[in-house]
Amino acid sequence: MHPGAVQRRARGVNAKQQQVLAKHPLRTTQSVFENSTLRRKAFYADSRTLIFQAEVREALGWLKEAGLFVDCIVTSPPFYGQRDYGVAGQIGLEGTPYEFIAKLVDVFCGARDVLKTTGSLWMNLGDTYWNGRGEHKGKDHKQQARRFGLRPQDRRGDGRLCKNKQLLLIPHRFAIAMQDREWIVRNDNVWVKPNPIPDQVADRCSMSHEYVFHFVTQRFYYFNRPAVGRKTAHGTYMPPLDTWEVPLSKGRTLHKATFSEELIRIPILATTPPNGVVLDPFAGSGTTLLFARQQGFRAIGIDIKREYCEVMRDTLRGQMV
Repeated sequence: MHPGAVQRRARGVNAKQQQVLAKHPLRTTQSVFENSTLRRKAFYADSRTLIFQAEVREALGWLKEAGLFVDCIVTSPPFYGQRDYGVAGQIGLEGTPYEFIAKLVDVFCGARDVLKTTGSLWMNLGDTYWNGRGEHKGKDHKQQARRFGLRPQDRRGDGRLCKNKQLLLIPHRFAIAMQDREWIVRNDNVWVKPNPIPDQVADRCSMSHEYVFHFVTQRFYYFNRPAVGRKTAHGTYMPPLDTWEVPLSKGRTLHKATFSEELIRIPILATTPPNGVVLDPFAGSGTTLLFARQQGFRAIGIDIKREYCEVMRDTLRGQMV
């Protein structure tokens, strides 16, 4: 039976069968992972890794066509109005927050088509303020990567959500929009940054946190609590806390917004079964792929920017030497 047909059949099982599958997820075979059509489309491929340089929805379509389903999606898409990556088709510079959220939800509904019924989606998303006062004129050497001219939030707003000094609450607006598309929100984990970039403001608190949402598609799904839990004196495991204090990444590559390995530890170890497949549809510098590979998992990365795919490829090759 085609692997896609197996997964589609898994979507129609009853609650008792879901419980069984949650403990023993259907395995993505190596023959599917090494699909010849996918490998021809890949920017880089080896027996444990696939990297695609493409618009994210196009690459997700390739995975769906090949019947390649993943166990865990961990990603951090471009935040709204924060950076210009200089690539046609990039996400993050939409005219309004509503357009940005709608585009992201569309992407992750496409990702749902390649996520196993027992799988999880972990999504890091930061917030921003509406400015509405035109292009920033000053020099901010600490945040110069974010100052690229007229950002969407620098334009005149609508006087409702988009008005001067308004915190847009994008992460939770996105999560609610995902709920409306039948995703289940399990946690809005809080990433506390002990070393945040200081805000140059005089009339509010400095922002020092972001969110990492945990989404699933059904009641029962794979979760390895002992791998990430807090061991008790009795030898049992309490679940990890939903507040994570993790320093910012050092950003040693050309990517200006890299993941911290510690931030993705719980998502990957908790929700990827042995020899499972981890997908990052906005892979950037490839931290997700590297960590997944180091833990014995297979990994897939998608990024629209060629330079970032080159960084991922070269880093992976260096890891294998």
